[in-house]
Amino acid sequence: MTPPVAKRVDTRREHHGDVFVDPYEWLREKTNPEVIGYLEAENTYTEHATEHLAPLRQAIFDEIKARTKETDLSVPTRRGAWWYYGRSFEGKQYSVHCRCPVADPDDWVPPELDEHTEIPGEQILLDENVEADGHEFFALGAASVSLDGNILAYSVDVKGDERYTLRFKDLRTGELYEDTIAGIAPGATWAADNATVYYSTVDDAWRPDTIWRHRLGSGQPAQRVYHEPDERYWLGVGRTRSDKYVIIAAGSAVTSEVRYADATDPDAEFTVVWPRRDLVEYSVEHAVVGGEDRFLILHNDGAENFTLVEAPVADPTAMRTLIEHRDDVRLDSVDAFANHLVIGYRTDALPKIQLWPIYDTGEYGRAEDFTFESELTSAGLSANPNWDAPKLRIGATSYITPVRIYDVDLATGERTLLREQPVLGDYRPEDYVERRDWAVAADGARVPISIVHKIGLQYPAPTLLYGYGAYEVCEDPRFSIARLSLLERGMIFAVAHVRGGGELGRSWYEHGKMLEKKNSFTDFVAVAQHLVVSDVTRPENLVAYGGSAGGLLVGAVANLAPELFAGVLAAVPFVDPLTTILDPSLPLTVTEWDEWGNPLEDKTVYEYMKSYSPYENVEAKNYPAILAMTSLNDTRVYYVEPAKWVAALRHTKTDDRPVLLKTEMNAGHGGISGRYERWKETAFQYAWLLDTAKADHERRP
Repeated sequence: MTPPVAKRVDTRREHHGDVFVDPYEWLREKTNPEVIGYLEAENTYTEHATEHLAPLRQAIFDEIKARTKETDLSVPTRRGAWWYYGRSFEGKQYSVHCRCPVADPDDWVPPELDEHTEIPGEQILLDENVEADGHEFFALGAASVSLDGNILAYSVDVKGDERYTLRFKDLRTGELYEDTIAGIAPGATWAADNATVYYSTVDDAWRPDTIWRHRLGSGQPAQRVYHEPDERYWLGVGRTRSDKYVIIAAGSAVTSEVRYADATDPDAEFTVVWPRRDLVEYSVEHAVVGGEDRFLILHNDGAENFTLVEAPVADPTAMRTLIEHRDDVRLDSVDAFANHLVIGYRTDALPKIQLWPIYDTGEYGRAEDFTFESELTSAGLSANPNWDAPKLRIGATSYITPVRIYDVDLATGERTLLREQPVLGDYRPEDYVERRDWAVAADGARVPISIVHKIGLQYPAPTLLYGYGAYEVCEDPRFSIARLSLLERGMIFAVAHVRGGGELGRSWYEHGKMLEKKNSFTDFVAVAQHLVVSDVTRPENLVAYGGSAGGLLVGAVANLAPELFAGVLAAVPFVDPLTTILDPSLPLTVTEWDEWGNPLEDKTVYEYMKSYSPYENVEAKNYPAILAMTSLNDTRVYYVEPAKWVAALRHTKTDDRPVLLKTEMNAGHGGISGRYERWKETAFQYAWLLDTAKADHERRP
């Protein structure tokens, strides 16, 4: 079977005196039957080209399923008079949200619930399987219970386009309210009056631009609370843990502005904490210290890696510094509770957390770090909805350690392991190796590498190299049941923590964006070269994998150093960035100019982006095997980007390695929905990666 050939219809684009003739822009016409026919033909070809991997796909799917405890419960979290938890059931795609009563108001030890027996007083809040019935796609957005525990606000998306419908369920009767709000962003925040809900709507570019306030059962239209006219800014709304304030945050990639209002007042007016100033980012947390309401403000004004200050709510400009700026520590977060703070920070390319007591005198106690056994442990807060509780819940994981949930007794410091993510079968962490290595980039920068494999594995070995490198996103250690199917077949999993991410602080991000974006690509190449030179792997056994902005990364690397890789897997890849960023009507445009630059106004940015765009730089040369995966209803990275890229590669490249395009016809940016369907998709990807890297198809003993 021969691959589909996309017709070429020249579309002329001209900016800053540069003319680009795009032969595949016609594929953007989503409603054109010819476009749908072409995508379906590509799917048919991909299915044919990978049909020899069907037994391997089935084996991987079966392994994921066999290792997963399909009928299970999460650790219960106490809120008010209820323990809240999630259930999963064998054979069901989605979660079931439940709660049961608290037997003793003074008991903060979560009950040991059995997934196979009846739980006294159990109430099903929401069964996602029921909501998803009859839909080919389903995603849950909000699932928020009012403070008095009586009403559930929940939102659903059944197309994958991230436009949600908000509904309300009376948990006392099980009946739905008539109030239904369509076309909103996923979240919903209750005010403290148990009747008012805040939510956001999006503009034509899918930017959350307006906050609304709806009074349940009033029969009145929602009230517009705040509209953000600046197209660079996104809005979010939430409630402080203290339940005292509702917070509206407006933020671009480089500037923030926060508003607050009394959560008990359904008609409250919002007040700005600090007026926005260009290039100043800040976040706000409410604390009560010495009986005084204070704002804890994490900001980067004159502090690249952020500093923490406190100020009276009555005068947020009267600041006192709590944590000074440091070049080697990136402050990430502060969470306030009645009697303590939790500080999240990064050092040595890893996330850490520490506990600060708050004394009745209004002073803070000595900070204490939470420590763990593995060097590559990623730790952070778990579910902690309560303002005043005797225990703090934290979670920790690594590449080889399943997620562990602990309760920490704040009086004694005793740490109790509540649950370790179950992995069925004979999995033992000691059978695997996780380690940190470093590559040296062309400009001398040291690039962290995380490496995971089965113990005793002989180098060189087939290797999967993963990367992202944008938006200051950190690729921190996390456990994956599915990944075991790669490791048990003798494959190494490696992560290139390239610039553009935030692993090494704000400067690591700054030097991988705008007119320094190419550092992300050359860092990834340096890591690949290091793995080859250090005999970890060989180019014929090395495959690259990235999604979204990580798809841009691996797409650019395919042009830059194709000889280093046997294959490239690009998921929902941002591979036509210049065309997208030149169109202000698209989601990834105006709000993204602070990340990539504005090529409409700046010729230098235009030329720079054009020089690395994967689609526009496809050349007549040999390429690795390519698998591009996308979704028809993706509103963040349109399907047309990988479709055009695949067509250009087939038309231009000089080798006969396969180039495949797989489009999910009923999904969005996050891919298909339903856990079994996601496992099938993972099995499809992993089978292709193993085969392309010439790894074993059978598990090793």
